[in-house]
Amino acid sequence: MMQSPSAADMLQIAADAARSKGGEDLLALNVSEPLPLVDIFLLVTGNSERNVAAIADEVEDRMIEAGHKRVRREGRSEARWVLLDFGDLIVHVFHEEERTYYGLERLWKDCPVVPIAEPTPLGVTAERD
Repeated sequence: MMQSPSAADMLQIAADAARSKGGEDLLALNVSEPLPLVDIFLLVTGNSERNVAAIADEVEDRMIEAGHKRVRREGRSEARWVLLDFGDLIVHVFHEEERTYYGLERLWKDCPVVPIAEPTPLGVTAERD
């Protein structure tokens, strides 16, 4: 199965938000085949609890600003692994130790990787042919 166009748009918003707060090692997986109610998992690493919380807050704020409703949030108080569920997209923001320990990449290794575009720097416009 392919992810929905809205999931791809949601992925880009969440990825840009995560990067803006120092999120590292972004990986998006198309999980629509084994999980019919979800299209994409986005995995992000933060380097401290404070950083994990900041990344999760920024992702949530930008997604809501773009009109996407948060269905569920877990782990915000500990900020070691925050899960943000937006329906078609689930964002996992990990402290680096938790990401290594739980190894979601290994659990979902059979799922295809979804490319994430690099953000366009502010003030730069795309060239037209």
